[in-house]
Amino acid sequence: MKTKLLAIMFLAGSTLFAGPRVFFGVGIGPAYGGYYYAPPPPPPPVVAYAPVPYPGPGYSYVNGYYYPYGGTYYWRQGYYARPPFYGAAWFGPRYYGGRYYPGYWGHRR
Repeated sequence: MKTKLLAIMFLAGSTLFAGPRVFFGVGIGPAYGGYYYAPPPPPPPVVAYAPVPYPGPGYSYVNGYYYPYGGTYYWRQGYYARPPFYGAAWFGPRYYGGRYYPGYWGHRR
């Protein structure tokens, strides 16, 4: 009888401290999950400028792009950069479905 009572008390006591496993959250801020809502960017500027000189082997060219900051868009001119790892490719930023996805270095597909 004592063992049954002890087992019931153990089960009842252990479920007292078990919390719910369902959580809801609301995120407020400019970036959440790698993307954020932004108005569509303006078209790329049509400007004739001298291309940046090629610095040497091992560099990749990153095309110019707009990026949102503080409610407006700023133009980032194209540049050469070293890939962070062998076989890396630059995937430029994009605007899709009302969301802005920043560019990133990733594996070629």
